[in-house]
Amino acid sequence: MKNILITGGAGFIGSNLTIKLVDKGYNVTVFDNLSRQVHGEDQESALYSSIKGICTFILGDVCNKKDLKKAVESQDAVIHLAAETGTGQSMYEINRYTHVNILGTANLLEILAEDSNVKKLIVASSRAIYGEGKYLCSKEGFVYPEARKEKDLSNSIFDVFSSLTKKKLEFVATDELSKIAPNSIYGITKHQQEQMSMLMGKVLSIPTVSLRYQNVYGPGQSLSNPYTGILSIFSTRLLNGNNIEIYEDGYQSRDFVYIDDVVQATILSLENKAANNQVFNVGFGKPISVLDVAKILHQLYASRGEIIMTNKYRIGDIRHNYADLKKITSLINYRPTIDFLTGVEEFVSWVKSQDLKIDHYNQTQIELFNKGLIR
Repeated sequence: MKNILITGGAGFIGSNLTIKLVDKGYNVTVFDNLSRQVHGEDQESALYSSIKGICTFILGDVCNKKDLKKAVESQDAVIHLAAETGTGQSMYEINRYTHVNILGTANLLEILAEDSNVKKLIVASSRAIYGEGKYLCSKEGFVYPEARKEKDLSNSIFDVFSSLTKKKLEFVATDELSKIAPNSIYGITKHQQEQMSMLMGKVLSIPTVSLRYQNVYGPGQSLSNPYTGILSIFSTRLLNGNNIEIYEDGYQSRDFVYIDDVVQATILSLENKAANNQVFNVGFGKPISVLDVAKILHQLYASRGEIIMTNKYRIGDIRHNYADLKKITSLINYRPTIDFLTGVEEFVSWVKSQDLKIDHYNQTQIELFNKGLIR
């Protein structure tokens, strides 16, 4: 396989993946609509600039089947990254998220079914499909809690408790066989993308791989998009001299995976037959609390802004989730190499070299509050 199409290839993951694949000798075609939310009003982002001249670029939208079909022609493999991202925003821009994420994937799959030379399909899924992660109860064993009750959240009870013992549950690594229970429209659309792709891959005899990415970060991620990526959001706040406002009590945790490791996992999935028709978690495999993220960034930027615990909560948020990596390690030898402290230092160093971005955080908070999604 030499000809690779990456939908959404000018985005954060896509641009880094493009550079690495080109370095490895692949012919890469990038199909992207250069969304202004990601690339800015002039669409001349650092992400887009980084791939100019090294690949074939096609400006287009996955919701336009005619444009997408031209991009698929003569491709050996498709890496489908194109999607709207942002848990909170998805809860009130439902039409947009379902239109792009589901219709765009449907268009791609119809094209593959009609006539194509594609020999492999990789689709970007998300840890958001799990909702709450996997937990351990002293009496029940492993459990998969439902979404937290609003009456508890409104009383600042943020942890997850056993319905049997009423004690706080211990959160553990979430494996690929864990319960699927997305808490957001974004999570629902990513699960549908995954289901559609895995099913049609089987029907069409196209080896398909679904990668459930955790929280991806690193140099190059958009600093102007206030809807996704807490490292970017916190950085922009701090560099503008503003405070960081943290939901809940700050002890909610996520699995932060460095961009180079995500690129590694994606290329291993492309090149290794053992990945065919498999679903994999892609993360670092360790949880980091949101409060710890804020403290580390605050120290690295030597910021005058404060870290404020608001005790507010956002509808659709989960408490804990981090990846069990045993499957992807055993089948295709994926091993993350960049720990969080090393990765965040690289990220901060890069951020400091960039032009200061306008802080749009307050705008997003007003939108969420007006939609009843922040309480």
